[in-house]
Amino acid sequence: MEEHIAIIGNGISGVTAARHIRKISNKKITIISAETDYFFSRTALMYVYMGHMKFEHTQPYENWFWKKNNIDLKKGFVKSIDSDAKTLHFDDGDTLKYDKLIIATGSKPNKFGWPGQDLKGVMGMYHKQDLENLEHYAPNNQTCKRAVIVGGGLIGIELAEMLNSRNIPVTFLVRESSFWNGVLPEGESEMINRHIKNHHIDLRLSTNLREIKSDENGKVKSVIIKETGEEILCDVVGLTPGVSPNIDFLKNSGIETGKGVKVNRFLETNIENIYAIGDCAEQHEPIGQRRPIEAVWYTGRMMGETVAQTICGNRIQYNPGHWFNSAKFLDIEYQTYGWVFNKPRGNEAHFHWKYEDDTKCITVCYNQNSNEFLGINTFGIRMRHEVIDKWLNEKRDLDYVMQHLTEANFDPEFYKNYEKDIFIAYHKEIKTPETV
Repeated sequence: MEEHIAIIGNGISGVTAARHIRKISNKKITIISAETDYFFSRTALMYVYMGHMKFEHTQPYENWFWKKNNIDLKKGFVKSIDSDAKTLHFDDGDTLKYDKLIIATGSKPNKFGWPGQDLKGVMGMYHKQDLENLEHYAPNNQTCKRAVIVGGGLIGIELAEMLNSRNIPVTFLVRESSFWNGVLPEGESEMINRHIKNHHIDLRLSTNLREIKSDENGKVKSVIIKETGEEILCDVVGLTPGVSPNIDFLKNSGIETGKGVKVNRFLETNIENIYAIGDCAEQHEPIGQRRPIEAVWYTGRMMGETVAQTICGNRIQYNPGHWFNSAKFLDIEYQTYGWVFNKPRGNEAHFHWKYEDDTKCITVCYNQNSNEFLGINTFGIRMRHEVIDKWLNEKRDLDYVMQHLTEANFDPEFYKNYEKDIFIAYHKEIKTPETV
């Protein structure tokens, strides 16, 4: 009898692992989820609310795909794991035996014990249930007169864009002095501040939530600002101060955890035949300058591919390569490749350029001693991942990158090009001997 692989979680990590195990083996596979029957693209939830697609369009695979590929789906919430008996226990009393287990339970929205955080009309923006709650409490600007968003990360700006698309007034509470300035360099962060305000979003910097107040029916009626005591009337509160690994059910399992499930480079836990991948996995030792936990779509997919090989007898290490990511700040697309920290570290230096319309900029990070190119952030200008990745692998110097920047441009044919303007500014600021 083929060994049974149980996978807890039907996000990109778990589903990728299942697909790749099936490609190279006949093992029995069961994917378990309490959230939805079928895998869907979590990053596409916002576009459902904005009317760009229907929920079924977020499902990459037809419903028949799973049966055809002999992958069993089980709807249920895993309450605990008995690793000695290799048994999963569900909250409804059901059990499931496994031979090997993959934990791919993803993240859950952070909460910080705010009074009123569990009221009706308070939600994150991570699960399908959050989308359903948002549709219920904020279907239009008549039902929802104002929404308050707490937390200034990528999920917060997505939720602001969603509500803005239905003309619902938004107050955006950001505890930092500038939007996402723990990640973005100063010039980029300040540009995004202005962009948010230009969309008529009430951005409140250096502002914290004190409490959420209830009406007589247990629903949100207002929030209180910590610093001033100001009361803001609202119908919906979006709590978006980041996410953390969804691992509460692992207590007393014997599986080593920190903030996430501790794994080695092979994504193995401390218990034989149990693995963890995706947002819930925490590397014992960070890989290079990467964080021990990365809640990023593409790393989740790569972990799924890696663990599938190991489970099927080809034990390989997880190697995510150079850091990259992309996002969208309302109308401005953002990409980052390599390392561009909010402030230069050690021997690093930044070259920053911004276009006059205040919606396009780049920041290049380099070693000011060796001139080696270390990374680039782009806003409003799309770059080719494979070109930037090649330059990072080849350890190209800054002059080379700036002179060849057009090779990395990925914007459509009739878009305006900015590389000459960027190089002129670079030549003037850095004072290279090269000519334009």
